[in-house]
Amino acid sequence: MSRPLSDQEKRKQISVRGLAGVENVTELKKNFNRHLHFTLVKDRNVATPRDYYFALAHTVRDHLVGRWIRTQQHYYEKDPKKISGGWQMEEADDWLRYGNPWEKARPEFTLPVHFYGHVEHTSQGAKWVDTQVVLAMPYDTPVPGYRNNVVNTMRLWSAKAPNDFNLKDFNVGGYIQAVLDRNLAENISRVLYPNDNFFEGKELRLKQEYFVVAATLQDIIRRFKSSKFGCRDPVRTNFDAFPDKVAIQLNDTHPSLAIPELMRILVDLERMDWDKAWDVTVRTCAYTNHTVLPEALERWPVHLLETLLPRHLQIIYEINQRFLNRVAATFPGDVDRLRRMSLVEEGAVKRINMAHLCIAGSHAVNGVARIHSEILKKTIFKEFYELEPHKFQNKTNGITPRRWLVLCNPGLAEVIAERIGEDFISDLDQLRKLLSFVDDEAFIRDVAKVKQENKLKFAAYLEREYKVHINPNSLFDIQVKRIHEYKRQLLNCLHVITLYNRIKREPNKFFVPRTVMIGGKAAPGYHMAKMIIRLITAIGDVVNHDPTVGDRLRVIFLENYRVSLAEKVIPAADLSEQISTAGTEASGTGNMKFMLNGALTIGTMDGANVEMAEEAGEENFFIFGMRVEDVDKLDQR
Repeated sequence: MSRPLSDQEKRKQISVRGLAGVENVTELKKNFNRHLHFTLVKDRNVATPRDYYFALAHTVRDHLVGRWIRTQQHYYEKDPKKISGGWQMEEADDWLRYGNPWEKARPEFTLPVHFYGHVEHTSQGAKWVDTQVVLAMPYDTPVPGYRNNVVNTMRLWSAKAPNDFNLKDFNVGGYIQAVLDRNLAENISRVLYPNDNFFEGKELRLKQEYFVVAATLQDIIRRFKSSKFGCRDPVRTNFDAFPDKVAIQLNDTHPSLAIPELMRILVDLERMDWDKAWDVTVRTCAYTNHTVLPEALERWPVHLLETLLPRHLQIIYEINQRFLNRVAATFPGDVDRLRRMSLVEEGAVKRINMAHLCIAGSHAVNGVARIHSEILKKTIFKEFYELEPHKFQNKTNGITPRRWLVLCNPGLAEVIAERIGEDFISDLDQLRKLLSFVDDEAFIRDVAKVKQENKLKFAAYLEREYKVHINPNSLFDIQVKRIHEYKRQLLNCLHVITLYNRIKREPNKFFVPRTVMIGGKAAPGYHMAKMIIRLITAIGDVVNHDPTVGDRLRVIFLENYRVSLAEKVIPAADLSEQISTAGTEASGTGNMKFMLNGALTIGTMDGANVEMAEEAGEENFFIFGMRVEDVDKLDQR
């Protein structure tokens, strides 16, 4: 009988077989600490025994990864196809299939989110009971600043069922019922932008909005109450300083339920009196409006809120009553004004106007371009402006030159930096120094060379992806944005048809060669937008296969338009199409990206185009079409 091996002999045997270099204890400790700090983002002051287990598991796993990668090399990832037979087709883009190396799951901070149930009014206040619970699990993504040693956190939430399935149902053969609740719960974060043309889609969309709001607010309040990083014990119980520590920016009406949810937490759970809770809420929340289009301003049916979020509906009714009392006191006898400003819209289907809720519950309201902010004050929010003019302000949208110049167009960034240095990367006003070089032939030649190189690269990409020959010396005429009637891709199509007919009519005449590219996605339920995409692809089929036209005109629909494609398109553009009907495009940021990369803009006096024309000089813009006042007069006629 052989004697048992000592621990040292066991370690030696393992090492000899090459399974793990356990003799190198220093290296193991180093890897353990590295994973504790950089994988789990914990230090020893806040790490739990589970964290130590995971750090050790990651350390051991490192020995396996090389072989694991080689085994998995036969897997590959395909981009979702978006166009089939000229039509947009939505396909699942399972971008988390292989995980996301930039995010860190935080299961220890999982929170409950409640739906349905009913409200009981007790001597201790309102209680929301008999609810369905969905768990919200946070995932953190680090967001580094530019050369400032600061890394902020973007926290996203994933919906999880409280139990994998009902074991009792499973044991008696009811497997489908057992997993149904789990699927319904996890559907909340499964699909981005569900088609809300149908009741089920509307309910899912509202669930998504509340799910994110409820989880985030619980998390904000937990952190406000804690005294230091990693602490879970509540220290602060007084909310007077809450608006000084917390800012909640309502980015359009989608997170508008933050207002009644914060009120519910403060009044029902923290036992604060209504007036004080309302003061804290208003000083904490601010609202950014992104559009004047009525279909984009959410109006949720009362019957849906009553079923899904009964306590919140009660709170909204109370907010509305107190708000209308203020309106009535300021404008006595004006009953029509009360009806127009009410948060509750009467009609065949009673609805809650979420934009009105946002204005009533915020200390600041802004549009996203100067002209847009003025339109808000003069039109859809005119009466709110008359009641509280101090709330209304403007914040013109912006873009980051780090991504939209330095990263996507390094050639141009280098040409600029050679003349004026690198400070423009974090202070875009420095580009004014380039005015000294407007007549410098060497500078003009260098800029033109970069543009041509970008066009050659993009032309090669298009030929590879779309099997269409592109003339890199043609004018690259580009319109990329969401497909929508107000953005007037249809007007662009009519222009292309006109160009085509001109060439056909006079085939021997000289025409500047032009490659027209239109890209963007239609919302899943937006039929007219999908028809416009079909039209663009149909025009391309005719134009690109007509030998009379040759390479004087090409039409490409850029499918699956996304940031990585935009980084190729924008540096190669000669002409930027920004042709929305005046008064409809709130701001636009694609217009800024194109201009930053040296494309000339053809556009209407709409959104940020107005301020861009002022900055660049109208003589450097191709401006056409009606102004906002002209459109208003036409509407009245």
